[in-house]
Amino acid sequence: MVDPVITFEHVTKMIYNKKIIHDIHFQLPKGKIIGMVGPNGSGKSTILKLMAGLILPSKGNISLYGNHITRRSSQSIAYLPEKSGYYPFYTVRETISYHNRIYKDFNLEKATDMIKFMRLNANEKVSSLSKGHVSRLKIVLALSRQAPLILLDEPLTGLDPMMRASIIKGLIAFLDIPEQTIVITTHEVMEIEPLLDMVLAIRNGEIIKFDDLDNIRELAGGNLLDWMTNTYT
Repeated sequence: MVDPVITFEHVTKMIYNKKIIHDIHFQLPKGKIIGMVGPNGSGKSTILKLMAGLILPSKGNISLYGNHITRRSSQSIAYLPEKSGYYPFYTVRETISYHNRIYKDFNLEKATDMIKFMRLNANEKVSSLSKGHVSRLKIVLALSRQAPLILLDEPLTGLDPMMRASIIKGLIAFLDIPEQTIVITTHEVMEIEPLLDMVLAIRNGEIIKFDDLDNIRELAGGNLLDWMTNTYT
């Protein structure tokens, strides 16, 4: 692999003396959409936080384009958390403006277009948004970054089926492929599968499969969900 975007070298993460991630090592290629799958509690969100520099490994090394990842790496990594932490007294427009000020790679024009696409009211306060509308705002903020690495932790949570389908179809228009690498964790496997190039499968804090989606489909003799059903049950 030439110039991987991110590299995990024998990474282990302990939390309260419990081993959450077990000696994992992998490299993410540039310009791919990668689905991270696995049951609840398998370590997916922990791996995303390690990638984002929000937590540090107990052992091993993580690097972005060869540079050691720290909390300062957030300027080069767009991270959509499962739980939001936005100022409730800000409007949608003010939240967008705030992120435009703190991130040099924020694309205000793209954010404005995405607000319309997501059918958000720019004048509505964050505290008044429904769970589904907060999810839409989170997607806007993450995808408006021109960061080389975008991490999306359960981006479809709280969205109704019709909106999920609409967003999935529209996501590709707002991604800068092949310049960006996107990692997505989701339980909506069948809906997100058409977007994916690769799959990173986690179980009990260990990688059990990291391969091109086409290869996994061939192994399953069907789709990604078929492979997961055979693997995790």
